[in-house]
Amino acid sequence: MAIRQDRVELKGSARAAMPGGQDKGPANPEEQIQVTIHLRRGSKPTEFAIDAKKTTGPLSKRTYLSREEFARTHGASEADRKEIRAFAAQFGLKVDREDPAARSVKLSGTVQAFSSAFGTDLRHYQHPSGTYRCRTGSLTIPATLESVVEGVFGLDNRPQAKAHFRLRNKAQAAAVSYSPVQVTEAYSYPTGVTGSGQCIAVIELGGGFNTSDLNAFFQNLGIPAPKVTAVSVDGATNSPTGSPNGPDGEVELDLEVAGSAAPGAQLAAYFAPNTDQGFIDAVTTAANDTNLKPSILSISWGGPETSWTEQARNSLSSACEDAATMGITVLVAAGDDGASDGVSGGALIVDFPASSPFVLACGGTSLQLSGTMIKSEQVWNDLSSNEGATGGGVSESFALPSFQSGAIVPKAPNGFVGRGVPDVSGDADPATGYDVVVDGKPSVIGGTSAVAPLWAGLFALINQSLGKNVGYINSLLYSAKEQASFHDITSGNNGGYSAGPGWDPCTGLGSPNGAALLAALKDS
Repeated sequence: MAIRQDRVELKGSARAAMPGGQDKGPANPEEQIQVTIHLRRGSKPTEFAIDAKKTTGPLSKRTYLSREEFARTHGASEADRKEIRAFAAQFGLKVDREDPAARSVKLSGTVQAFSSAFGTDLRHYQHPSGTYRCRTGSLTIPATLESVVEGVFGLDNRPQAKAHFRLRNKAQAAAVSYSPVQVTEAYSYPTGVTGSGQCIAVIELGGGFNTSDLNAFFQNLGIPAPKVTAVSVDGATNSPTGSPNGPDGEVELDLEVAGSAAPGAQLAAYFAPNTDQGFIDAVTTAANDTNLKPSILSISWGGPETSWTEQARNSLSSACEDAATMGITVLVAAGDDGASDGVSGGALIVDFPASSPFVLACGGTSLQLSGTMIKSEQVWNDLSSNEGATGGGVSESFALPSFQSGAIVPKAPNGFVGRGVPDVSGDADPATGYDVVVDGKPSVIGGTSAVAPLWAGLFALINQSLGKNVGYINSLLYSAKEQASFHDITSGNNGGYSAGPGWDPCTGLGSPNGAALLAALKDS
């Protein structure tokens, strides 16, 4: 018998058909799937506004919530979770797990039951990359849940993001390459510290690492291999594919760069499916991990803002905001396809989650060294040879944040006064790339994927030096004193924007002088 109830559209849930996919008919109605319901915070919005907390003022006066305090104060309330339990029972869905801290409830059931519960038609789409369960249009929910539910993820399992790394091609064989240690030396990373006591989390949406590769890489550098823990999210595991061109290149690049920069830090790789559900669940799992307790979160995956539903953008960004409140610094690669972010038609589009105001977005440069010193550095742009360029531009989804009020951020293409991307930068050009080991073979890899873990390692060193987490660092980095600790990149463009003095939508504030940044933060 049909269930009678007043229903409303779930705000921001509208989804377009899968580009390049062909509708092959209805999904199997008896297929068992698991869905994540993302809930509102247990606190009032005015109580959570990040600027109202002691997380953006002088570093010496900052306080952050412990994970336990966050869960108790801002996690999903029992009343809201009770509403979801009742909703699930109405439609024959099983409650698999409730996670108040992550503000999520996992439900399982048949495609048919979920289609009824959320007023959608789940279909199979054939795409060159595989067959996926997809939906189009908006979801509906009972009116009583309108203010409770912020997002529903897992009904549609199409790929959401791509890894932002670039394997050097044969035509670039004559170019230079560096070990990650050479790059950290050029950027004057603090000495006398190793990142001990810190945990760097990396989000991985595919592939895996081989311990033998990590051992060989670090042995060659004369550095003890860091402790690496693989964490499974939504059933994904550390699963190397055996192909450096695949996601293994991303995973091992992240671990080898972060481990070189901060060899004393523990590394944790959170493996999740490459879906919007998997991405969000990986971030919330890492941020709320009371066992490994990451202080830094590095993300080298993303996609054009326009490829995300509004609910997915908002839920993932709010998860990064939650992390910031707990003193976790979130670094995100800005993308490797220039100012268009790889979208055909020439429109200027930024990558997400780099465009979230609660992360530090990392752009890319081309770095030339003379010994251990920087000889020259400019915007990474190999678009003329189809070898990528740093992402960067202005968000059409997130408003200009207060920390960028003093930067000269142009309006977005549609006239929106938006958040500028990136914030910072570092070596990313495959032609000046990183010597790494992937799937048993030496490789040279570039991309902004390398910059996020490079900066993650720097903050591990800084946190150890200061004896406290810098956490949400954006506002401090844009202050005049901290800006003086950057190498300002003033030459080059990313196919849509040009570099210039101060902040720009190609390389942000510039590449780091790590020792100078540490000194500036000590006085903050």
